[in-house]
Parts: sequence; C-alpha cells; structure tokens
Amino acid sequence: MRPSRETVKDLLAMPLPPHETRHLFITGGVVSSLGKGITSASIALLLKQRRYRVRIQKLDPYLNVDPGTMSPYQHGEVYVTEDGAETDLDLGHYERFTGIDCSQESNYTTGRIYSSVIARERRGDYLGKTVQVIPHITDEIKAAIRSMDSDDVDIVITEIGGTVGDIESLPFLEAIRQFRHEVGPQRALFIHLTLVPFIRAAGELKTKPSQQSVAVLREIGIIPDILICRSENPLADEHRDKLALFCNVERHLVFEELDVAHTIYEVPLELARQDVDKYIIELLGLHVNDIDLEAWCDFVNRLIEGGDREVEIAVVGKYIKLRDAYKSIYEALTHAAVANNVTLKVRSVEAQDVEDRSAEALLAGVDGILVPGGFGYRGIEGKIAAVRYARENGIPFLGICLGMQCAVIDFARNVCGLRNANSAEFDEKTPEPVIHLMEAQKRILNMGGTMRLGNWTCRIRPGSRAAAAYGLDETHERHRHRYEFNNKYRDAFAANGMHATGLSPDGHLVEIVEIDGPAWFVACQFHPEFKSRPLAAHPLFRDFVAASAERPPGRPVSNAEQALEQPKNVSV
Repeated sequence: MRPSRETVKDLLAMPLPPHETRHLFITGGVVSSLGKGITSASIALLLKQRRYRVRIQKLDPYLNVDPGTMSPYQHGEVYVTEDGAETDLDLGHYERFTGIDCSQESNYTTGRIYSSVIARERRGDYLGKTVQVIPHITDEIKAAIRSMDSDDVDIVITEIGGTVGDIESLPFLEAIRQFRHEVGPQRALFIHLTLVPFIRAAGELKTKPSQQSVAVLREIGIIPDILICRSENPLADEHRDKLALFCNVERHLVFEELDVAHTIYEVPLELARQDVDKYIIELLGLHVNDIDLEAWCDFVNRLIEGGDREVEIAVVGKYIKLRDAYKSIYEALTHAAVANNVTLKVRSVEAQDVEDRSAEALLAGVDGILVPGGFGYRGIEGKIAAVRYARENGIPFLGICLGMQCAVIDFARNVCGLRNANSAEFDEKTPEPVIHLMEAQKRILNMGGTMRLGNWTCRIRPGSRAAAAYGLDETHERHRHRYEFNNKYRDAFAANGMHATGLSPDGHLVEIVEIDGPAWFVACQFHPEFKSRPLAAHPLFRDFVAASAERPPGRPVSNAEQALEQPKNVSV
C-alpha cells in the first residue's frame, strides 16, 4: 500500500536521527614495526574509495609533547601538517594513501595528554579532586579521540602506537576500552595487527605469540573483532582455526597480511582481495558501497612494471643510515618516477662521506642530485660540495630547506666570490651570513613547536622553472625552519645568476631560488615532499625527475663555468 501524500509529508518533516561517527581502533602486538601505519592508511583508503568520509589519527605513547625536538635517528622523519603540527611519520602514510589532510587533532602523545591535564589541574578545573590516570588521563585521551568526530565524518580510524604489553600504552588501551563501552560495539571496532612468525629451523608458522598478545589485550578488557596477521608465508586453515579459537575471533575475520613483493602501495589491494573493508563496514552497521580502485591499481601496475628508462637520483643527506629519516623524500621521488614513466634508482649518499672523500667519487654518473633538509653542522660541507658538483657539471638539482641554504652558501662562496660565506646557524661570527635567523625567531627561547611551521603562501615569478612546474603564480607549501635567506645579498646573487623566483606575499622571505643556465637547478625553503601523492606527484619533484631523465649522456654545458672563471666582485 502506497503512503498518502500527507504521510510522506509528515515523514519528510520528521527530524533525521543524529549523525553517529563510527570508530575503528588499530592495535599492534608481538613486536614493533609491524606496519600499523601502512595498515591503517590502507584501510582508510579502501573505506574512502567506498565513498565513506574518513579521518585518521595516531596516539603515540612517548612522553615528548611532539617529535619536533627528537633526533631523526630516534624517531625518523618529522611530518608537518597543513596547520603546523609536527607529527609522527605515519601521518605521511595517511595523507599519501588517502589524500586526506591531517591536522593537530591527528596526533596525540602521552606528553601532550599529560600537559593538558596538568594545565587543567593548575587552573583548578578539577575542583580539588585528586588527579589520577583513571579517570582524568583516560578522559583526556577519549576527548582527543572525540575531537575527530564531526557531522562530515563517517569513520574515524585511530592507530594506537607501541606494542600491546608496553607499560606506556596502558592508559591508551584502557581509554579505548572505555570508549567502546560508552558508544557500543556497532560504533567502535577493535582490529589487532599481530605477527605470525615463520620458524625456519622448524619449517612452520607459529601462532603462539599472537595468542599471547591477544591474551594481554583480554586482560585489559579488549577482545579484537578482527585479527590481521603479518607473515612471510600464507596462513593455512589450521593456523586460522587455532587463531580463531584461542583469540576468540570469528574465523572469517582472521586475515593475513603477507610481505608485499614490490611496494607498500600493494597493501590496500591485498586487503581488498580478502574483503577486509567489506567486513569492517558490515560490522559497523553501514551499507557496503561499490569500490573504485582503478586509478590506484593503474599506479601500482606502472610502478611495478617500471618505465622506459632508468633514472638514478642521488640523495645526499645527514641521516642516510636511517631510511625513515627521509621517508617522504623517497616516496615523492617514487611518485615523480611513475608520473614520468621512468624507473627510479636512488643512490643514498651520506653527506659526511662526501666531506671525507669527494663529490666526484660518490656522485659520478648520477642523473640528478637532491639535497634534503636537516639540522646541525655535521655533514654540511659535504652537502655544499654536492651542490657545487651538481652546479658545475650541469646535473639537475633539487634543494629542500637546508638543501636550499647549502645551495645559497655554495653560490656565495664559489660564484659570488664571498669565500667566507656561511649560515649563522653554523658560524655565528661569519662575516658573510648569507643565511641568518629569521627576525621572528630571535625572541624565542623554547625549541619545541616554535619554528616557522605549516602552510604558507608563496608567490612565483612568471617565466621561472617553478612557474613552469606549478602552472600557477601562487602556491601554498609546508615549512619547518628557523633560518632564511639574508635579503642583504639578494641583488648580488641576482647579478651573478641566482634569482629568488618564489617569495612570501610581502616579498620579504625567499622561498625558491633558481640558477640561470640550461640545467634544471631549483631549491626551495619549504618541504614539497609533504604534499606529494601517488596519483598526483608534486610539481617540483615531477619536473626534477623529468629533467634528470632528459639529461644526455656525457658532460653537458655547465650552468656556472663562466661565472667561476670570472667571479664578479661583490660588496654588500
């Protein structure tokens, strides 16, 4: 029987039920470095491609307020968001996989949680109560989780850093246990990522470590809804049966996550093959929409198949021994290689080794040279030597943050004739401080969270290589620095062939420099790697790799040989 017009009218007039954001919590067990960040990002991608509005965050158990003051050897890359948060490198995976920008709410640490609670206590917000881990710390953690809730968000994915069993993680695990109790099982799911190791001496997979990891979770009051098992070898039926029985997980919700053959970008496809995203959506009581992975599959296939030719890029850095220190750099180069239909080969070069040996010995034969960011004096002369080698030999060059500053120092010393030029960061008494401390930084005492951070506007000079790359006269890029190009030297540099082609809107801060000549030579103060995506390579990385791919064999015309032969006298 069809409803009457009046009934339909009444139904349309009724208020809609309140929007309820669902939550997905991802924990890790047995060992660290299992890939919770990649798994979280992969699930987020799949849910997004099923037309759900997704946000993603990470809760880290260390006591630092953020990783901004941590050594790259301790933490790896510090990833910077649009709104200036210094965060865990996993947020880079989140953004690259999903194309969804993260924010200050996307990364909370124990230090940040406790700082907030202590500040409340000092203000008297707790009205004389004894402040304790439960309920005050766990309530603050739950507030951090709820900060992601919004009418325009369907599913929030929260990754819990660390490994189940770590004492530091206990408040976070207790908080998510409480959270699920409060909102109900259909609004909050637990996924546990664990390891099923292959014991070569015995020739078999062992499920006992995963059983024990889940047992620790059960002691806390958390029973996983889904188990994702990292393994070198496929799980047999007996392994799934045992895991389901002893971990109290439905057998069809025990999934495997094998080591991928070529690239981390295969992980979403492996999870999709097992319908992990479908089961998640059903458990959350949502409709299973169709999925569109065509563009992602195309990218992965092109990456695996390789391109028309191999391009070798040298990355000359201070923290080469830890690959995660330059995670976004390597990923941005990969995106650019696929965009240019070339096969990427990276030659990782320690800047200190360039100092100890020579640029020629370590960089000969590369198609392009990239000098990334960093802090401190160690290896700086090696970076400067690498810049000089690129410039004098007509090798395409991309400098980023400190890499730009090294390019400026090299040009000052070896083209402009300012032999004692340096950065005030490395030599406070240098007579030629071509790089100096930003004016706004001179009154700052604390190190944490005080740099020039986040998204800033850059105006681009028409006709420049940067303008050709972006196809725009203005862009917005993420920053993380205290020192800048000294404007006192801008005219002298321009007279010798290095031009400021990107400036802040007020014209004061130099954001991009380029060198005249046939070889592609661009350096920027910001971090373009943070905005590169698999399906949208960053314009500067794309054009840098393109120029490297076009470089003919043999030694091309140098950018600055004539300038080196006859350096102009510069007085500033």
